Amino acid sequence: MSMLLEGKNICFRYGQEPWLLQDINLQLEEGERVGLIGPSGCGKSTLAKILSGYLKPIRGEVLLAGKPLPEKGYCPVQLIYQHPEKSLNPRWKLGASLAEGWEPDDQTLEELGIEKEWLKRYPNELSGGELQRFCIARVLGHPTRFILADEISTMLDVITQAQIWDVLLKIIKERNMGLLTVTHNRALAEKICTRLIHFEDL
Repeated sequence: MSMLLEGKNICFRYGQEPWLLQDINLQLEEGERVGLIGPSGCGKSTLAKILSGYLKPIRGEVLLAGKPLPEKGYCPVQLIYQHPEKSLNPRWKLGASLAEGWEPDDQTLEELGIEKEWLKRYPNELSGGELQRFCIARVLGHPTRFILADEISTMLDVITQAQIWDVLLKIIKERNMGLLTVTHNRALAEKICTRLIHFEDL
């Protein structure tokens, strides 16, 4: 039986601002590739952060196989940010950031086009495309069952976009992981996903 990631009756707002998310329900199964489509500012990225445990909903719950997300250790639900530099400690060399989660095998690094010498560098010494490849490697620990990709290729050139998605989809399919890609690019979602969800329909 495949594992299920569920967001149930999720409600959230920042401070005293109007509700950004109200009674949102979403399900994602292992092996499923879902595109979450909606305009900028509608709450897609906030929902992804809640589903991966980076934010706590004000009301509602996130369940993985019927249980709350683990608060300690490596979480099977991993988030890739649109801006990779925001998920890395600028004072840490990349090797230290990578070891914080897991030690990837040489094959994974090679498939993602990551050179071992990068691990001796700081984040500001790599380009945006190189950093995003690195951030993808960070979430591919063997306990990972779901990847939430938040506009991960928006800031990249077309060739780099294609390269990154080709490798990521190959690994996701091989490991039967679930993918939720957050995007406003319908054409991209239709190309890589098995199911599309419009944010306003949640």
